[in-house]
Amino acid sequence: MNRALRKVAVVGAAVTLVLAGCGRESGGEQEKATSVAEGKASGEVTVWAMGTEGEKLGAFAQDFMKENPDAKVTVTAVPWDAAHQKIASAIAAKQTPDVSMIGSTWQGEFAKTGALDPTPPELFQRDSYFPGAWDTTVVNDTSYGVPWYVETRVIYYRTDIAAKAGITKPPATWAELSAMAKAMQGAGAKWGINLQPGKTGSWQSVMPFAWSNGVEVSDGTKYTFDSPEMVEALRFYQSFFTGKLAPTELAEGALEPGFAKGEIAAFLSGPWMVDLIKKQGGAGFEDKFAVAPMPKQKSATSFIGGSNIAVFKDAKNRDAAWKFLQWLAQPAVQTRWYQTTSDLPAVRSAWQDPALAGDKFLKVFGEQLKDAKAPPTFATWEQVSAAFDTEVEKLAKSGEDPATVARTVQSKAEAIGTGS
Repeated sequence: MNRALRKVAVVGAAVTLVLAGCGRESGGEQEKATSVAEGKASGEVTVWAMGTEGEKLGAFAQDFMKENPDAKVTVTAVPWDAAHQKIASAIAAKQTPDVSMIGSTWQGEFAKTGALDPTPPELFQRDSYFPGAWDTTVVNDTSYGVPWYVETRVIYYRTDIAAKAGITKPPATWAELSAMAKAMQGAGAKWGINLQPGKTGSWQSVMPFAWSNGVEVSDGTKYTFDSPEMVEALRFYQSFFTGKLAPTELAEGALEPGFAKGEIAAFLSGPWMVDLIKKQGGAGFEDKFAVAPMPKQKSATSFIGGSNIAVFKDAKNRDAAWKFLQWLAQPAVQTRWYQTTSDLPAVRSAWQDPALAGDKFLKVFGEQLKDAKAPPTFATWEQVSAAFDTEVEKLAKSGEDPATVARTVQSKAEAIGTGS
């Protein structure tokens, strides 16, 4: 699956379990983790992994088996579009593997089934990870699993078009982002910027602006979309469409060639786009564009995504499963995994490796990950985010009043509930 589409698949699962649930901010009862026996791993560890990870993890795990000669890792590749239902069915039937990838926005839903094993604190510490990534594993003050790889969103822009427009540095504020988009459009670009105008996953493009304006979409017990800060963020997002700076319709696959041709001067996206853009632009094109952190309003906060990896309580080989996850979390292993799959490490110390620290594009993503957030781990987030996407489309394409959008999303979120 295309990496960009894979991210949408993680967020856009259509099937949602009916669960009891609440967010990580709530003060629910904390579940204690059971310790893991010392020594090398032994026995078979069964793993479900999706997409590129499912294709490559089996061979990659050979190094773990060399270090633990009495252990065997068996990986089953699962298509992303079937993963959510397959995990849900396995939980219901108590026929889970030992380990599975868990999309970061699925964590609350699956944790509230009671099927995930709490993370052993002696093996994993929060401070080893980017805070936003670790928070995606936490439900009722208990971590279930660990972040495996991460991604975040930054601004891509054509430096040559910016220079032609008299802009020599990336936008540091909301006002500067607007000014840059207008200036680059004036310098010949058809569109000053591309932002997602609704449809699946568009909330991921809106929420960086909302979080940067101080928005919290939950208080730990309920959804709180309808706030002055959200309205202001929605109005700013909408301004790129009402000002004709961003297209309300863009054909699938048109972004990369549009950016390479200079028709689209900037866009918001994740790290997987770097190589796609380089390939599209050809030799020397990497000198014509740059990436920049989210522009600041009250903060400069972006969205953090990626995938977690967890052990099930019904695991037949629990201790070996956790030891396999501990191995995957070693900084050197995280770096090798990045070199194998281009998945960005969730473990912060892995970013000191020259393979990441020496890359001018990835360096920006690493900095942005220090200030990146995920949505609340309510069991119903998939349903609520789908409703949010619908209202974003009205905001961008129909000119819906931002205050009305915020009220409508809040109303739909209240009707859906948190799952508690």
